[in-house]
Amino acid sequence: MNKLAVTALGGNALLREDEKGTIEEQEKNAAETVENLIFLIKDGYDLVITHGNGPQVGNILLRNDAGAAMYNIAPMPLDICVADSQGGIGYMIERMLRNVLRKHGIEKNIITLVNMVMVDPEDPAFKNPVKGIGKICTKEEADKLAAEKKWVFKPSGKSTGGYRRVVASPLPVDILNKNWIEMLARQGNIVIAAGGGGIPVYLDENGDIRTADAVIDKDMASSLLATQIHADELYILTDVPYIYKDFGKSTQEKLEFLNYRDASDYLANGTFGEGSMAPKIRACLEFIKNGGAKSVITEAKKLEDKRFGSKITMEYEDDRR
Repeated sequence: MNKLAVTALGGNALLREDEKGTIEEQEKNAAETVENLIFLIKDGYDLVITHGNGPQVGNILLRNDAGAAMYNIAPMPLDICVADSQGGIGYMIERMLRNVLRKHGIEKNIITLVNMVMVDPEDPAFKNPVKGIGKICTKEEADKLAAEKKWVFKPSGKSTGGYRRVVASPLPVDILNKNWIEMLARQGNIVIAAGGGGIPVYLDENGDIRTADAVIDKDMASSLLATQIHADELYILTDVPYIYKDFGKSTQEKLEFLNYRDASDYLANGTFGEGSMAPKIRACLEFIKNGGAKSVITEAKKLEDKRFGSKITMEYEDDRR
């Protein structure tokens, strides 16, 4: 049986910091990224692909605001915006990947899912929303929106000042349709799922599915998905080839091979930045702790090299204790 890998594409898979975000730019970036997945496919891996959506869902929210202000178009809630981004990004990745597979003479089905992910409505994150979304507002605009819509605003942190809406970032607790995702992937299909961390939902007291005003971390959702579909390996593709200790300092050191215990110690000691590498390490450790064989953090273009990236494994049996 082929190994099953979940491959999480970072935000730069479609949109780079120095770009406007035109469809031509995003399609070019997507094609370059998925070209590198060919190396895993040729090695016999079955694949499930996840992806970020930060810039794209941010732009959807800005279009929401512009449409409401200029044309009185009813704005859509956050869950619909996340679903929109899942569909659009998934479509772009699927179309580019189909072209790349054809170029390499590989025949595979690709299925893109708009995917809900369960969260716990009692998650402490709902009492301390920190994830910024949408446009930067003046104090007056923020106060007005907070009163009208019960939104929470915090200082944007940008040099220009202003306030930005913040929402919770709860932990994912269950991936809906996980059994179908695993079945399709094990049959040799490539599945694109849990994009942007998934659409956050929960069950109310009647067992009905309700939406949560939140954003789920893409890497944590990818880790949970990898665990629930019994994947062998988790790949988190980002814009650096390796994990570094003390990144950007004179003591910077490449960490190519890590076991669970050492990676946990580095994380606890604050070696990795919370705004950059720490969430990815945390996602990798969750996957390993729950039975995964190997987690890899690297650049997409490094997948050609068998020695690529930083690898986190259990290594020692007693690490599980």
